[in-house]
Amino acid sequence: MPTEKQALASVFICQLLSNLLQSIHLFRYDSFLKQVYIIAGKQESIEIIIFADGNWEFNNDNTEF
Repeated sequence: MPTEKQALASVFICQLLSNLLQSIHLFRYDSFLKQVYIIAGKQESIEIIIFADGNWEFNNDNTEF
């Protein structure tokens, strides 16, 4: 289950992506790592990880899921 800070950050990121007219292809909570993953963009080129403390970052790892 996402933390409250993580949930609020998720809404913020999804709203930001929506405002920028970027489609969201994947929204997933990893219960093992306790992270939210979002893949967005016209070519699924935007990858974002939201951590339990509500901080987030772009995923620069080129490993495919």
